[in-house]
Amino acid sequence: MTPLLGEYDCKVDSKGRIRFPSALLMQLGKAASVPFVINRGFGKYLNIYPKESWDYYAAKVNSKSTFKKENLMFMRYFYRGATEVGVDGSERILLSKRLLEYAEIEKEVILNALNDRIEVWSPHNFDIQLEGEPSVDYLRLAEQIFPDDNNNDKPGFSL
Repeated sequence: MTPLLGEYDCKVDSKGRIRFPSALLMQLGKAASVPFVINRGFGKYLNIYPKESWDYYAAKVNSKSTFKKENLMFMRYFYRGATEVGVDGSERILLSKRLLEYAEIEKEVILNALNDRIEVWSPHNFDIQLEGEPSVDYLRLAEQIFPDDNNNDKPGFSL
């Protein structure tokens, strides 16, 4: 699957449905016609996984022993609220009331495409999350992620 990109402002209708933006549907391609799994994120947001991505992460989680307390606690949190959903004929996805309440989502959301999933944020919580970013030293983090990157392996780049 091609990494997903973009940040999209969307409305939530009275039934808890969000219409996927056309640009995001184009990126999802055929994945938009298969089920998605929604669960709670590691903060006050939700994750929407295309089924293929969900299956990958679920297999990793399920490979851990449930006889280890930390594993069992993580499994419970990871699966809490997980729901399989599909895109309807109007390109909408339905979010449960419990998930909307967890993420403090009311009438508007921000869909933040992040590689193999889509984060669903209330605008307020998304802004709070962004406010914390300047405290992170991104250059130092980039040095850790891309040590000794000399651009020789990037297509289309030459210095």
